[in-house]
Amino acid sequence: MAQAQKRVATAAARLTSVSLSSVKSFPPKEAASSSKRTFSPETWAALQPPPASAFSALAHRIGLGTSIDSAELQQACTHPSILPLHATHLPTQPLPAANGNLATLGNSLLGLFASEHLAASYPHLPTRVLKAAVSAYVGPYTCANVAKEMGAAPLLRWQRTPSTPLRPAVLHHDALSSIPRSLTALVYQHRSLRVARTFAQSFFLSRDVDLRPMLKFRDPKLNLTETVAKFGRERPVSRLLKETGRFSNSPVFVVGVYSGADKLGEGFGSSLKMAEYRAAEDALHRLYLTRTPPHLLQLPTSTFPEVDSDVFAGGEEASYSAGDLGTTEVLTGSAGRSSIRLPKRPSFAEESVDES
Repeated sequence: MAQAQKRVATAAARLTSVSLSSVKSFPPKEAASSSKRTFSPETWAALQPPPASAFSALAHRIGLGTSIDSAELQQACTHPSILPLHATHLPTQPLPAANGNLATLGNSLLGLFASEHLAASYPHLPTRVLKAAVSAYVGPYTCANVAKEMGAAPLLRWQRTPSTPLRPAVLHHDALSSIPRSLTALVYQHRSLRVARTFAQSFFLSRDVDLRPMLKFRDPKLNLTETVAKFGRERPVSRLLKETGRFSNSPVFVVGVYSGADKLGEGFGSSLKMAEYRAAEDALHRLYLTRTPPHLLQLPTSTFPEVDSDVFAGGEEASYSAGDLGTTEVLTGSAGRSSIRLPKRPSFAEESVDES
């Protein structure tokens, strides 16, 4: 008896949102029965709903205390994977409301907000890099981290399920990522698209994500030559700017890439080829990561009326002027997995740095 109660208390303590004082009967009668092997404290703890005060605290913590009630927050924190477990062990009780539909709607909204924000902020960003950046801002792992920062992780009700031929396995970060998506959908349903975008801006798009590692070039010098020709500029030429320790075992060379009198990029390295490679890569990063100033940034969804209703309900539209389309596409390679094979063409490396 004492051992069973200890096991139940240990399992319940793992769910910090479940207070033992809020549980009607603790320890449960099943733990004190003679069939101890059939009782699972983990299952019992997973089926206990968090108290309403925990959802109220979450709502006020994220600034939605007056917009969303506790019942809707409980639905946002209930993953559909818990439904089969609930139906098996509590067949006489009604199934809790799950967040499957809310998470789907919120995922679409977050993808919309992130795509338009990144496309307007970085007009020259290649398509593949844009997709990777959207995943970095609102992907499942980011959503799971945002849920932890909100303090919603202890309120999650879910059940780990194995993979099947028709669907992948449900892991903890998959279930946890559904909470911020569901909250975005609830904000959109109760308020408006503009408020939902503000919510996404506060928790997702305001983060600083380094996009430079996402831009991978198979041959930066050749890519730079083609990019400069696309803009109708002079052929790029690399020049040695500084050097030290040429005849030592640790030399350092600083090379700059120029198109006419304009300096495009700069790089350093222990050899001239390495410095030239980095200079060409830096020039491409400067181009494709050119960012629109925040005070000039305009988004397509800003044209929707400022009303707390459906976006098609009518109202006065805001003004919007589309930005210039950038040169977005470039032949890139990611870890050598690209199947594109380029013909051998001379690049500016053959006419550039003088090693004498």
